[in-house]
Amino acid sequence: MAQDAVAAEALITKLRFQLACYRRAEFGRSSEKLAREQEQLELAIETLEADQAERLAGSPIVAAAIEAATAGRKPARRPLPDHLPRESILHQAPHACPSCGGVLRRIGEDVTETLDYVPGRFKVVRHVREKLSCRACDTVVAAPAPDHAIARGRAGAGLLAISSSRSTTIICRCTDKPRSSPARA
Repeated sequence: MAQDAVAAEALITKLRFQLACYRRAEFGRSSEKLAREQEQLELAIETLEADQAERLAGSPIVAAAIEAATAGRKPARRPLPDHLPRESILHQAPHACPSCGGVLRRIGEDVTETLDYVPGRFKVVRHVREKLSCRACDTVVAAPAPDHAIARGRAGAGLLAISSSRSTTIICRCTDKPRSSPARA
C-alpha cells in the first residue's frame, strides 16, 4: 500500500509537470488540441489527488513513506574536505523583532561553506547566519545571506581569480584525486 502511494505521488508530480508544459505552449499553433489535453490532465490530477488524500487519511505509515520518498529526491552536495582549514564568519541577525519590537530567541543557524584560495593554501570560509524567532508574533528573522561571486556556487573570489589558468590542478589538489596535469610551481 505504501508503494502504491509513493507511485501515485510520482504520477501526480509527472502530470503536474506535463500540465505546466501544456500551459506554456497554450498560445502555440495547435492550442486547441492542447486545451483539450490540458483539461484531461487537470481531471486526472484531481482524481489522483482525491485517491491520495483517502490513502493518507487511512494510514499514517503511508504518509511517512511518501514523506521519505519525496525527501530523498533532493540532491545533496558532498561536504568540502575535512583536512582544509576552516574560518568562520558569524552574520548576526537584528536583536529586536522588526514587526513588533519584541525579544528574539535563537532557533538555529544556516551554514554556507565556500572554498577560497589564499596564496599558497586553500581554506574553507564558513558563513554562519543566525536564525531567531519572536515569542510575541512568531516571526522568524535571519541575517541576510552573504553575496557570492557565483550564485549558489562554492567558489570564493580568491579561487576564481586563480582558477582561470590552473583549473584542473586546483580541483585535483583540493579533492585529493590524481592530477590530470602536472602541478605548476
